[in-house]
Amino acid sequence: MVTSNVHTITQELDWFQQLLALRVKITFEPSKSEAEMAKVTPPSLANDNSPYAQLIHKYQMDMQERLVLILALIPHIKPALLDILNMKNELYDIPFTEFGGVRLDKHKGVLPTGETAAFLLAGSDLEKRFAVSSLFGKAHFFHQEGIVSLQPFSSNEPLLYGVLQLSPTYLSLLTTGKVFKPHLHPNFLAKRIETAQQWDDLVVSDQLQNGLEEIKTYIQYGKQLKNDYQFGTKIKPGFRALFTGPPGTGKTLAAALLGKSCHTDVYSIDLSVVVSKYIGETEKNSSRIFDRAEKEDWILFFEEADALFGKQTDSNEVDNRYANQEVSYFLQRMDDFDGLIIVRSNSKMTVDDAFIRRFQLVLDFEIPNVHQRYILWQQSKTEEFSYDDAVNIAFLAEQHELTPASIINILHYSMLKCMGRGDTLIQLADIEAGLKIEQRKEGKNII
Repeated sequence: MVTSNVHTITQELDWFQQLLALRVKITFEPSKSEAEMAKVTPPSLANDNSPYAQLIHKYQMDMQERLVLILALIPHIKPALLDILNMKNELYDIPFTEFGGVRLDKHKGVLPTGETAAFLLAGSDLEKRFAVSSLFGKAHFFHQEGIVSLQPFSSNEPLLYGVLQLSPTYLSLLTTGKVFKPHLHPNFLAKRIETAQQWDDLVVSDQLQNGLEEIKTYIQYGKQLKNDYQFGTKIKPGFRALFTGPPGTGKTLAAALLGKSCHTDVYSIDLSVVVSKYIGETEKNSSRIFDRAEKEDWILFFEEADALFGKQTDSNEVDNRYANQEVSYFLQRMDDFDGLIIVRSNSKMTVDDAFIRRFQLVLDFEIPNVHQRYILWQQSKTEEFSYDDAVNIAFLAEQHELTPASIINILHYSMLKCMGRGDTLIQLADIEAGLKIEQRKEGKNII
């Protein structure tokens, strides 16, 4: 894939270089005609199956769109191509305004802007300039698919002064041929969650399993029902589910398994971090996540939701929270999200009734019953380890009301003790020591 992309991009760069050189000549040499630009045609990609060519084929990109795409890519792969735009207007001793571009302190090259694209495609033709502006509108696939955008430095500057930015997803696809998976960082407050476990590892009631099957059905057929059968006019976009229950009962695992089984990425977001008390911060934090998630078709899994969705005893606190425009903005984005949102809460009883109504499905992850705990004790250890005859897992299941996470923690501790002894036989003393550790964590006597 990398090799095929290199070949395609090299052709596009050669074409771009010809256009750039000709545009500069037309600007400064009166003998040159605008009609000559039309003679510099983009290379044929008819038999090209590289990821770069496939993207162009998918959206049937015309000459203007192809130029914007390669222009957005150039700072990442061959920034020196734009050095000619550093030429100064000798009369004013500043770079030519019509060239556009941004010059930073550390990056000595030119970062192309919408103005740069307009210079190349329109020159001084006002009608063509308007056509270039439409490439960055909300109706264009560049915006709708999150391929290329203009990033303004301030809200007061003209549209085309924004820096031309290729999204990380498409930067990765067009260079390495691989899909970019973003990681948690200050400007992107979401973390991808994955699991190596299978559905058999999630030991829950039949009722809860049926609820998870409903969500799987939505992931597989929800958008088809909305679009192909025109049912979208009758319902709100997307699907919202509330997972309640004590920590360690499988809520996060269930979300990860839903994504795994449906081949969909799941991103976890800590609501206490996203929803800020500072004006404008929640909007910025939320927009980055929701916009990206809709374009990539992610499942969003919101954690630490009790602070936002929880009941308040003070009526003034309730009024203030509902009146808070930052929280209101987040809730509106959640309601408008055309995909699956899962919100995690430690207890349904603490969630405000007004928020409960926002969810199509509420699933309660309870502490496993005796039979379920027996299954967990039985299947959670690896096959290489076995229980000593003194370990009665039926007794353990009946006597100790533990979450799946606690049972796994105890077995993890016990198997490490085995390895320290040089054997694979889990002793009762190992289990009891692990139980005491869980007792101290939970603050209750479980022995």
